[in-house]
This record gives sequence, structure tokens and C-alpha cells, in this order.
Amino acid sequence: MARLVDPGNPVQDAVVALAQALADPVRLTTLQVLATEGPRTAIQLAGALGVPPPRLGNHLAKLRAGGLVTVEHAGRHAVYQVAREDLSGVLAALAHYAGNDTIAPAQRPASTVDIAHTCYDHTASLLGVRIFALLVDRRALRPSDGSSPELQLGPEPTAFLELGVDPAAVAPGRRRLATACLDRTNRVPHLGGMLGHRVLEALLTAGLVRRRGDGRELQVTELGVRRLPAVVPGFTAV
Repeated sequence: MARLVDPGNPVQDAVVALAQALADPVRLTTLQVLATEGPRTAIQLAGALGVPPPRLGNHLAKLRAGGLVTVEHAGRHAVYQVAREDLSGVLAALAHYAGNDTIAPAQRPASTVDIAHTCYDHTASLLGVRIFALLVDRRALRPSDGSSPELQLGPEPTAFLELGVDPAAVAPGRRRLATACLDRTNRVPHLGGMLGHRVLEALLTAGLVRRRGDGRELQVTELGVRRLPAVVPGFTAV
């Protein structure tokens, strides 16, 4: 008769390893935050959890070794995310079984600052990260290898031209031409550098966005609400 408890059973081993990974409050909460709120840097996770970065680093290493999280580098920042989208369902089921259906604090409603604002002199937040993704997807920019925030131009400038910027006419001077600047709201890059500045200027000149007051907030105009989704796939201001 086969033994039910078999040390060599890969399914049992995987379930036990998962249970061990979830048994620590820091690791469990890390997964809850990543599953419900999306990718975060190690510094952001340490701040949200109230855990010293070195201690959190040890737990993140264990989660990576267990295949529960992955990490990508955006310039100098290490951005962590759950390895599988269905992990949130596992965590929700465990929370429900434990008698608590709330696995993490509810996300706050999106504000206009979450939609579009400036980071220094370039576009950030949702509009900024969607523009960055567009430029990489359309091969106007080469994706970063993570070793440096500086980006190289790609072979197809059309996406830049559709945004009102001719990259061949932009001289960086003392500044870098293009950089991957980690977006604080979305934890993925938006476009910095001289080209990032020129894109923001083009959006303002075209009347697609306008500055709101003296702060960093940008307001998408009625014209921008109509036209930006056609130029920047995945972006909506409503």
C-alpha cells in the first residue's frame, strides 16, 4: 500500500513550500500588497509594511526562491510583483476561510493627480506610463536592460512624431536624451530626460493637457479626453 505521506511527492512538496512561505506575517503581507495594489519597489514595500529594508530583503529573497514574486529593474530601482495573477484568488480564499474577507486595505479612488501630473519637467502618473509603454511597444525607444536609467532611441520614431515631437531635432545638451524614471504612483517607468520634457511641452501646446495651479497636477482638457485615447492606447481620463 502506497504511503499517503510521501517525502518525494512533488505536489505535497509544493503545497508544503507554499504554506511555509505564507506562514510568516511579513511575507504574507508582502504578497497581499503586491496582489491587490500592483508592483512596488523594495523601498515602497518596506515603508508600507513598516519593516527595515534589510529584513524585508531576506523575505523577498525567499519569495523569489519560491517562485511567488518576480523582480524587474527600472534604472536603480528593483520593482517586485506577484509571479502569477491567480495568487490573489488564493490569498482571498485563505482570508475567507480564516473568517476575514479583507486581505489588504482597500485602494483609494483615483484622483486627477493619479491620471496626469508632472515629475520635474516631464509627464508622470497614468498618462506618463502609458506614453512610455507606447514608445517602447512602437519601437520608438529601446527597452532598458536595467543596468542604467538611460534609454536609447529605437528604429521607429513614428510614435514620437504622433505626439508632436521629432526626436532627431532634440539635442540633449548636458541632459540625457531619454531616461526611464520610476513612476511613484504606478511603480513602472515613465519617460524622463530631454525627450520627456519635449513630450510634455507638446501636450501642453496642443491643448491636450493644462497645468492646474502652481503644483504638479495636470488637467486633461476636453480635447485631450477625446483625442488622447486614440494616440495613447490604454489611456483614459474618465
